[in-house]
Amino acid sequence: MAVMTILKYPDERLRTVAKPVEQVDDALRGIIEDMFETMYGSQGVGLAATQVNVHKRLFIADCSENGNEPLTFINPEIIERDGLHENEEGCLSFPNVYAKVERAGKIKVRALDKNGDTFEREAEGLLAICIQHEIDHLNGKLFVDYLSPLKRDRIRKKLEKEARLAAKLD
Repeated sequence: MAVMTILKYPDERLRTVAKPVEQVDDALRGIIEDMFETMYGSQGVGLAATQVNVHKRLFIADCSENGNEPLTFINPEIIERDGLHENEEGCLSFPNVYAKVERAGKIKVRALDKNGDTFEREAEGLLAICIQHEIDHLNGKLFVDYLSPLKRDRIRKKLEKEARLAAKLD
């Protein structure tokens, strides 16, 4: 397994719309393993393939308290939504940035698992937020797109400044 590089905003590759996975095979399972190592190593609860510059419709999640419930979603689609809730979200592509985003409170998703088998799962709470957030990534949409242009611009400038400072230290 290997840790992958997580793309940081405003990297334009985060806007790439992911292509459907045609075949679930050992190569894809290797990417999934690397994504889990990357996500756990970054203390995340979800990671879309797009965030690691793999533009396939695939994301992983583990919203458990102990980090022991890994979930894989290949070619996911939300088939039901219910209610609206506003929650504070963060993102591994936006280090130390959090903002309130309104999303469905309860969803039902259909996807393939790491073996290529179709499954459906209902989710609410953190898992529902995570699933919606990661599917947005696969569609080239970022959580800051839900914010006002002013807030989005402020976040972009903050991250660009941090990147310049980090580059000077290297």
